[in-house]
Amino acid sequence: MKSAEIRDAFLNYFASKQHKIMPSSSLVPGNDPTLLFTNAGMVQFKDVFLGEDRRDYNRAVSSQRCVRAGGKHNDLENVGYTARHHTFFEMLGNFSFGDYFKRDAIAFAWQFLTQVLELPKERLWVTVHISDDEAAEIWINEIGVDPARLSRLDEDNFWQMGDTGPCGPCTEIFWDMAKIFPGGLPAAKTMILIAISRFGTWCLCSLSATVVAR
Repeated sequence: MKSAEIRDAFLNYFASKQHKIMPSSSLVPGNDPTLLFTNAGMVQFKDVFLGEDRRDYNRAVSSQRCVRAGGKHNDLENVGYTARHHTFFEMLGNFSFGDYFKRDAIAFAWQFLTQVLELPKERLWVTVHISDDEAAEIWINEIGVDPARLSRLDEDNFWQMGDTGPCGPCTEIFWDMAKIFPGGLPAAKTMILIAISRFGTWCLCSLSATVVAR
């Protein structure tokens, strides 16, 4: 499939799940002094995550243009060293604002990859945060993932936009490319399960509503 076909399939799949298709926001955030460039699809929804803004929808999907050439999410030094790092790219993302959470987020991602894109399940691996027993149970007991293909990680499965702002554990699906790139397991889908916000190095506060990003 061409990239445009994958983009359209992603947007149309989540639109069929009552997600509003949102256009890509500016590469330069208009009201966020903490970021020089938009580095993730969730940036345009940051105020919604924090409860500072309300929309007339609680599900969204987008294809966001991103730049990662500085700050926390800096991929510049990895360009050329790996087959998957870029500084400018499109990020496909689905978002829930106080609506669905882990169970549906995991089911949607798995269905899109295995039924819409028809990726073989035996080439997919899953990771969860070491503290997230609920997500692990959903993957193994409801989705049917082999426990041998599920790994628990610490910092690699805890996502945050920067030193402050929304953050939380994440669960990821990886596509096994070992036959092409030895040791290669690029992420096929990441689900960030946001229920807290960071206001400093040690200050983590609960948000008023749970959020799913990407």
